[in-house]
Order: sequence, then structure tokens, then C-alpha cells
Amino acid sequence: MSARTESLPETMAAVLLTGHGGLEKLEYRTDVAVPTPGEGEVLIRVAAAGINNTDINTRIGWYSKAVDSGTNVGGAAGFAEITDSDASWSGEALTFPRIQGADVAGYIAAVGPGVPAERIGQRVLVRNLLRTYVGYRPYECWTFGSDCDGGFAQFAVAPARETYAVNSDWSDAELAAIPCAYSTAENMLHRAGVGAERVLITGASGGVGLAAVQLAKRRGATVTAVCSPSKAEQVRAEGADRTIDRGTDLVAGLGRNSFDAVIDVVGGAQAGQLLELLRAGGRYAIAGAISGPLAQIDLRTVYLKDLQLLGCTFQEDEVFENLISYIEANEIHPVVSKTYPLAEIAQAQEDFLSKRHTGKLVLLPPTDTDV
Repeated sequence: MSARTESLPETMAAVLLTGHGGLEKLEYRTDVAVPTPGEGEVLIRVAAAGINNTDINTRIGWYSKAVDSGTNVGGAAGFAEITDSDASWSGEALTFPRIQGADVAGYIAAVGPGVPAERIGQRVLVRNLLRTYVGYRPYECWTFGSDCDGGFAQFAVAPARETYAVNSDWSDAELAAIPCAYSTAENMLHRAGVGAERVLITGASGGVGLAAVQLAKRRGATVTAVCSPSKAEQVRAEGADRTIDRGTDLVAGLGRNSFDAVIDVVGGAQAGQLLELLRAGGRYAIAGAISGPLAQIDLRTVYLKDLQLLGCTFQEDEVFENLISYIEANEIHPVVSKTYPLAEIAQAQEDFLSKRHTGKLVLLPPTDTDV
């Protein structure tokens, strides 16, 4: 039986993903059963939940190998044809309905067996790539809000071991901007061993890209950021030493062999150019492909320059633990462009897809009096 210090409702507001497809597959309801934490789990009263590409990619089934276009092509309406069996991060078919939401900031409301009652009331963040449910095996994880229910609700269950107490005066929305975007960015920098060197970051005005700018500067890097001209000033304000317009000829504009590392969340046709920008022995880290999953590269560039190509999904424990320490030391700070009531998730995702905003968009679940 779980320990509780507050009277919890039996039902809650939540957004149910009813299947792969367009925005019509998101169903906001107020009669969803409040989950109960099991052995080693906690129940979190969700205060805020960020929006990420993975939420949209999972909804539209973009991870399916049947899809060869960018996220924006099917982001609102979905795709006509996908293969359900490989349409998630894990490559396993999703079970519907599913409560999405990889980002959760909130407060522990109850604990399951084996979890100290003293944790009730803690302000927490949940690691978005969960290792508990796969026995902490290397290179395996569950995505919070995909392989299990996540944060687009008033309450969410997560493993106690991967629910981190955080001591910070940030707003709930600011904390909710951290888990997915910042852990993705920190993992790429960690895997690429980035230090005080020359780094190029693509998609630099988005959630992951802007996080990568801040985190690379924290490591002492000299950062060149690829973004749209309208967002360049803000990206520089967050730490970029230089910006270059998205869509330009990067090799002509920056020069071959001019970077030690490339942090790429865009993918698509520019991947071949990015490899040309790297010096001999340079590192290319990728953790997204919003411009498209298929790219043509010259393998001679890879082997003649002794390049390292790093696919970055799985995260060692220290990545998220480091983020908590950065937050508590105020060494980073997210940009939250806008917040929305949870019921307005469709509008929030449409705005996300428009790419008009810099940084993060965050959903706020209703309080008890709002339901």
C-alpha cells in the first residue's frame, strides 16, 4: 500500500494519445484514473510538462522506417502510411491509450512500497530515459511518455531511483524545460568529449539546440550556431560566439576542417556538409533528424579524416545527475517562450511545429480547482 500525506483524487485531467496520427489523436479528458505507485515507484503531482519533438514524433509514428521525411511534413496531420511495429524509440509497438510527456517537473505526492515516506513533498524532476524498467542494462532504456505513461496529466508515476530531488528557485515551467532537451544536449557533448574547443551546433534556436549552446559554453567551447536570422540575436545572447543562417552553404560560409566537433539535431541533406567542416579526428554527434532521417555522405570523408560518428540516445547516469548539479548551481538557465493550459496541447504542438519560438514551450496541468 502506498504512503500518502494528502487526500488524492480518484480521477485526474490527462491527455490520452489514442493512436498514431494527427492532432485529432490527442484526447483531453478529466475522468482518467489517478495511477498508483508500485514497488520502488513514486506518484508525482505534475506542475509542468515541456513539449518536445519526441512527443510529436511518437504521435505521428515518425520513428517507423516507413517514413523518410522530416517531422514537419506529418507533424499536424500524421502520415498516410507507417509501420506500427517500429514506430517508437524502442522499436516496439506502442500500447494505446498512452499518456505522453517526456518532461515532468512536480512534487512527490505518494510513494510505493520500498520508498521512504520522507520523500513525499520533494520537488523533483524525472529522468526522461528510464533504465529501471530494463534492469539498468547498457544501451537500453524506456522513454518516459512513450514506453510508459508520462507527464501530460495531473499525476504521473515514475521510478523513485530516477526521480531526482532538486533545490532551485526556478519556476515549475523552467524546471520542466530541462529533462529531455538538456539531457539530450548534455549527452551529446558528453559522448563527444567536448571541452574548450571549436563546436558547431545545428538547430540552435530550438529546445535541444539552445540547451547545447548553453552547455557547450559552460564547458569552455567556442560556439558557432546554425539558426534562422530572426533568432540569431537571442541565440547569441544565450552564449553563441557566432551564428550562421540556416539554409546557407555551410562549407562556403565556415570553411572545411574548421571545427573540432559538430552537435547535430537537424540531420537531413546537410549532414554531408557537416562532415566536411570537421578537422581530422573530429567528432560528429547526432540525436535528431527533424529535417529528415536520410542523408548522403561521402564515406571517404569519414575514413580519410579519421572522423568519429556518434549516435546519441542512451545516457549514462552521470548525464542527468550533472544537470541537477548545474541547475542547483545556477550554471544554466532555460528559455521558456510560452506556457499553455494542458487542455490546449493541440495549439501548443502547432506552435511548436511552426518554429516561430526560441527555446521551450511548456504545458501546465490544471490545479484541483481548475478541473
